[in-house]
Amino acid sequence: MTARDTLSAQYKKFVIPTYAPTLALVKGRGARVWDADGKAYLDFAAGIAVQNVGHCHPKVVAAIQEQAARLVHVSNLYYNEKQSVLAAKLSALAGGGKCFFCNSGAEANEALIKLARLWGNPQGKSGIVTMVNSFHGRTLASLAATGQTKYQQGFEPLPEGFSYAEYNNLDSVRAAINDKTAAILVEAVQGEGGVVPATDEFLKGLRALCTEKNILLLFDEVQCGMGRTGTWFGFQNAGVTPDAFSLAKALGSGIPIGAIVASPLLADVFQPGKHASTFGGQPLACAAALATIAVIEEEKLTERAAQSGARLMDGLRAMAPRYSHITEVRGRGLMIGVLLDVPVKPLIQSLAEKGMIVLPAGETVLRLVPPLNIKPAEIDEALDMINEALAELHGIELPDDADA
Repeated sequence: MTARDTLSAQYKKFVIPTYAPTLALVKGRGARVWDADGKAYLDFAAGIAVQNVGHCHPKVVAAIQEQAARLVHVSNLYYNEKQSVLAAKLSALAGGGKCFFCNSGAEANEALIKLARLWGNPQGKSGIVTMVNSFHGRTLASLAATGQTKYQQGFEPLPEGFSYAEYNNLDSVRAAINDKTAAILVEAVQGEGGVVPATDEFLKGLRALCTEKNILLLFDEVQCGMGRTGTWFGFQNAGVTPDAFSLAKALGSGIPIGAIVASPLLADVFQPGKHASTFGGQPLACAAALATIAVIEEEKLTERAAQSGARLMDGLRAMAPRYSHITEVRGRGLMIGVLLDVPVKPLIQSLAEKGMIVLPAGETVLRLVPPLNIKPAEIDEALDMINEALAELHGIELPDDADA
């Protein structure tokens, strides 16, 4: 019995099966991880877009170790130096505002929803328009905000007040707005919905529409934030300013932390007693986030994400004409999707056998979200493995010197 088999048996006995794990990963460094039996993998999943600075970055590890030896947690009933420093840093990156801290992306989006309703309540507004194929989390309210019925089935009745418009279709959004609408919630790149970038024109149109109708523009930056799309936050690619946005995933390099950043319009809507989080913004998580931000700045990872994303996308688009199952390559920065006309699962399994971890985004999209400090040679290595896996999927024999 392998180490993986032993671990799998223990999981089946004691862990509620909300996931269906395949690999047993025990170690990570940079863009590589190792399983319990010693096999190495090139990681283009990055913990679902969490490890933007790579696994176990020395500066993040050192910050966590130092803080863990000093103070791990205090209640938000007390001042916390690391939290205020992190809030100031995020405010500066966002162009102003105040922060609320929590533990995950779903919690951050819940906070956005509550903030929008608290702001809108005196005006008789509570409705929130989200997009078809969006994904905002697994709690009941964030699930109701998610524009995909497959995630909602079995959990009815869901919280009311959510309606759905077509992504990248401003007319559809306008039609979904009524006099009860308080906010629009949108992803700059739909992640779980298939790695679909919003057009700049759409996001600029949303900003103008929200200003016209006196409603809030909220962004879910949980997956596409923290430099992944080539700017700190995805909405910055379009040059728009939100009223508030959510963060999580890559913010703490794997230490659970979520946040919302609220513009001056909303910065003081929450008051004591209106919202809270026991663990939100605790010293350990904030220390990890501050170190993560420092690495992104020092290593110029926003710029590198744009450059590496172009290299990866160019390579994928160059090989696409050889493979009839590829219908589109799309994305922004290092958030890239390869759309197929067949299920993507066999391709993902083939890549795992070759030593590469990737993700699906729906049934037919291969999602590539590697660390932002991925090396050019590692991108080329990944392209070679993808090329080989696609050739096998299509029944094509590659020459011995074939490359991507």
